[in-house]
Amino acid sequence: MHNIKRLGLYFALMFVVSFGVLIYLGGEIYREAPPMPDKVVTTTGETLYTRADLDLGRQVWQTIGGQQTGSVWGHGGYVAPDWSADWLHREATALLDIWAKAEYGSEFNALGAGAQGALKARLVDAMRTNTFNPATNTLTVSTDRAEAIKQVAAHYVSVFSDDKATESLREQYAIRNNPVPNAEYRQAMTGFFFWTSWAASTNRPDDSITYTSNWPHEPLINNKPTSGAVLWSIASVILLIAGIGLLVWYHTKTKREEHLEAPKADPLGGLKPTESMRATGKYFITVAALFVAQIVLGGITAHYAVEGHEFYGIPLADIIPYSLVRTWHTQLGIFWIATAWLATGLYLAPALSGKEPKYQKLGVNALFGALLIVVVGSFVGEWFGVMQKLHPDMNFWFGHQGFEFVDLGRFWQILLFIGLMFWLFLVGRALWPALTDKSAAGNEQRPLIGLVFLSTVAIGLFYGAGLTWGKHTHLAMIEYFRWWVVHLWVEGFFEVFATAAISLIFVRLGLVRAKSASSAVLFATTVFLFGGILGTLHHLYFTGAPTSIIAVGAMFSALEVVPLALVGFEAYETYRHTKAAPWVAKYRWPILFFVAVAFWNLVGAGLLGFFINPPISLYYVQGLNSTAAHGHAALFGVYGMLGIGLMLFCLRGLAGSIEWSEKMLKSTFWLLNFGLVGMVFMTLVPAGIYQAVASIDVGYWYARSPEIIHSTVMETLVWLRVPGDIVFSLGAFLLALFVFGLAWKARARRISAGQPAAALE
Repeated sequence: MHNIKRLGLYFALMFVVSFGVLIYLGGEIYREAPPMPDKVVTTTGETLYTRADLDLGRQVWQTIGGQQTGSVWGHGGYVAPDWSADWLHREATALLDIWAKAEYGSEFNALGAGAQGALKARLVDAMRTNTFNPATNTLTVSTDRAEAIKQVAAHYVSVFSDDKATESLREQYAIRNNPVPNAEYRQAMTGFFFWTSWAASTNRPDDSITYTSNWPHEPLINNKPTSGAVLWSIASVILLIAGIGLLVWYHTKTKREEHLEAPKADPLGGLKPTESMRATGKYFITVAALFVAQIVLGGITAHYAVEGHEFYGIPLADIIPYSLVRTWHTQLGIFWIATAWLATGLYLAPALSGKEPKYQKLGVNALFGALLIVVVGSFVGEWFGVMQKLHPDMNFWFGHQGFEFVDLGRFWQILLFIGLMFWLFLVGRALWPALTDKSAAGNEQRPLIGLVFLSTVAIGLFYGAGLTWGKHTHLAMIEYFRWWVVHLWVEGFFEVFATAAISLIFVRLGLVRAKSASSAVLFATTVFLFGGILGTLHHLYFTGAPTSIIAVGAMFSALEVVPLALVGFEAYETYRHTKAAPWVAKYRWPILFFVAVAFWNLVGAGLLGFFINPPISLYYVQGLNSTAAHGHAALFGVYGMLGIGLMLFCLRGLAGSIEWSEKMLKSTFWLLNFGLVGMVFMTLVPAGIYQAVASIDVGYWYARSPEIIHSTVMETLVWLRVPGDIVFSLGAFLLALFVFGLAWKARARRISAGQPAAALE
């Protein structure tokens, strides 16, 4: 117990220091963010854009799907361009042509090498020189550059209208015709795109690097990786190797306890689910339904990469355009995984404490209704927003916020946050008797139960980071807090909750000693969050943040990978539990899904994650299909598999003596895993590598251009994804059939027993 107290102290110290540094660096991002000018004017006094234009332009961009329609500063969708990089390249080439015609009477590409070299040198000076005046909060550009800006703006006004001249381009971008009917809104949106490009091409005051640390790669203006990006990438690899070596040394020197002899019978065999525990059944039915819906939307999303306006000839974009389908696809992934974990907490809390608080079932049912309202309401609001049926101000509250993974409008966000607070209340009150248990068994398990409780507190509170920004908050600060939600809430504290919950499950099954499990979970959580909290910053390298973010983010994101070095031991120990005693066979498939989590942690979060995490790598591949490969393998492979494993464990207790279809679960398990392998390694990884070559050789804009996205190679790779998608989809449908079948059997059993005809409640 003394060792556990010491580990708890280390954990608390790490937590406080890490968040102290993270908050301090957030202040640095706020202070060093690219300025938002009150006016963009020419040297002759003509006003091109006002601050109101820039603010409105971002709001309009959010209404069409924001980061689900291409990307800005590298964050967002993959079919349309990155608007920052695309604008930058178009403005640079337009300015070169303006000068070439004025001085040589021909286009830039027709000039000789000497003339081109002279104009390129002039371009670098013109675009990288910072002409923002902080005293007047005014950005001044030359008349030639103003003409280039107007040309590019006219192109975007055409793209986001129903102009026939750019209809083929809209189809390649998977943007529906006339996505922004209001001409004033279209013009304002060009101002926002210009500003994001200006920040990416303009040096910081008294510095030689841009506000986005020279991202994106654009040879025309000498945007290339900084020395810091290279050096900190090398340092992160060295730290990774050193960290793995230290962890392996610690593992080998730590005395291993003898394996605990499994009980003769299932310790949970006599567990009688309480009314509130049974009420979680409807959550798991919903999980299966949302998972299937996500798969269907995922197939449509992938197909939009080939047919931008249609689905096998059906004009689907007129009803649910790509940005909306992709929004629902990504959002459903968060919803069903989170629902599985929330339901697990509601199921486990009374099981651990042995107490059923008064009105707990009512609370569980009320929370379920509230979650359904959030899911359905946010989807309807997003449709109204993307279809341009809401004013930009109203869109912020009820429509589409435009930021990936936190797309739902602020009203729905607030409702979800209230729901999470209510979930925290329900789980906390049910866990409280276990936390205050003074018995010997209670004392042994209290550290684990305490971690479960603390993680529920963190899950409830940290979603609140998504409520920190307003309609006109600086984009750099929105990105900072958005990744608190995505990285810390989803990838951080949910995983802590799951790790502690799984350990508690094995302790209650008599397969692991409580003291050993407590020490292992505290140590693993400390190591994981030591890298994970500050590792959040690796998402912010090129989002208008100071260069210190690159240093801290690179080093700590490398430390995130260190615990995965021993994931093979974890997988083996987890698998070994299936052989502990004959009765453990009833938990075989939940345990094997936990084994799959370990595998995909190594592959998705570890190998594919570290492939893109170092600054020098992310500089070239951010927002390419290599990011999607990591996202699919980590989000579903780790968190999805974890959610399914937890769901199956809870269903095992809810089903009681109802016979399971082992063959169906076996097929589900292998179809999901092999399908994910096919999806990731037959399409996403090779597509990411192909784009990376284009990004390195030519420029980031080119890797995201139709020439690459709709090349024969890329479209072939999209079609090669079909076999993996089919296999994966079959696994998802089998899982849904298993859950629905179990619910039907439970309903029939209750009817035969003369009880209310509920399924899995």
